[in-house]
Amino acid sequence: MSTQPVVVLDDVSKSFTLHLQGGARIGVVAGVSFAVEAGECVVLGGPSGAGKSSILKMIYGTYRCDRGHIRLRDGDDAVDVAAAQPRRVLALRRSVMGYVSQFLRVIPRVPTIEIVADAARDSGLDGDAAMMRARDLLTRLNVPERLWALPPATFSGGEQQRVNVARGFAAERPLLLLDEPTASLDAANRKVVIDLVNERKRRGVAMIGIFHDEDVRDAVADRILDIRAFAAPHAA
Repeated sequence: MSTQPVVVLDDVSKSFTLHLQGGARIGVVAGVSFAVEAGECVVLGGPSGAGKSSILKMIYGTYRCDRGHIRLRDGDDAVDVAAAQPRRVLALRRSVMGYVSQFLRVIPRVPTIEIVADAARDSGLDGDAAMMRARDLLTRLNVPERLWALPPATFSGGEQQRVNVARGFAAERPLLLLDEPTASLDAANRKVVIDLVNERKRRGVAMIGIFHDEDVRDAVADRILDIRAFAAPHAA
């Protein structure tokens, strides 16, 4: 296994411009620097609004950072997500990094089983293997089989989140970003997510997570990084 970190953040800063308030700039985080190794789960801690989700979105390329570098290992290369072209970022999402958020966003009318299997196929599994992985994950996450052929738009919030988690873990990526994946889950399904995270750690997947549930955080974290250490000025 390579000794190089999977992802390195170096002096990363982010602020937002409020165009409806005369262009005022609101600082989110400043000087964020840390690295994550293969098989390690780093949990971002701190209160709501501290910038935890913004850090994940900068790594994923949804937000651009104002300053700094986010170097992501892609085979023998180190790609700076902060400077990469959109096409390169999309390629990294297909092959290097996955993302599980609090919200399920899917194409309407696509059956649940296909949503999860498509994610597995995206990471290189053939049709039968992808379908097998989808069935296994949906079963482990206690999504009733009677729902698998239905689109998840009418599911409960907890059922949708279990589908969301299944889709995120169906793909094999070296880096997995987890933004409150257990927020609407009961204790039994939180335990399933803990097991999934720890299984991926043993397989060398690097993870950066935000967890509302203290029991989940304590069970998966190798390190807890308090984002308040990188607080930025609230206005500039």
